[in-house]
Order: sequence, then C-alpha cells, then structure tokens
Amino acid sequence: MDNLNAADWIAIILVIIGALNWGLVGLAKWNLVSAIFGENSAMARAIYILVGVAGLYLIFLSMQLTKHAG
Repeated sequence: MDNLNAADWIAIILVIIGALNWGLVGLAKWNLVSAIFGENSAMARAIYILVGVAGLYLIFLSMQLTKHAG
C-alpha cells in the first residue's frame, strides 16, 4: 500500500463511493448520487462515468500489484 500514487487512491475512493451508492440503492432504494446532483443530470452522469473508469483502472492496478507480489 505504500507504493500507491494519487491516481490509485482517487480510483479507490471513487470505487468505494460507487459501491456505497449501489448498497444504498439495493438496501433502501435510494440513490445518493441522484439525490445530490439530480436524476439523470450531467453531473450525476459524470460521477457514474468516473466511477466506471476508476473500476477499470483498479482492474489494471490489481493485475500490476498481483504481478509484483508473486
């Protein structure tokens, strides 16, 4: 964890936000992102895109970390 850079941490935080939002949707039928930024707003869509890109980035990062660990 010591060798993570700023982009790695941003991706981790965004994926955590996305996971918590999906948890709220599943448990309470409440979408925090839509509640804050508005249903189908440009800002909500941008957040969803950033969370998706962060997820893809973490796939790449996990492959790199696995390669270095083994």
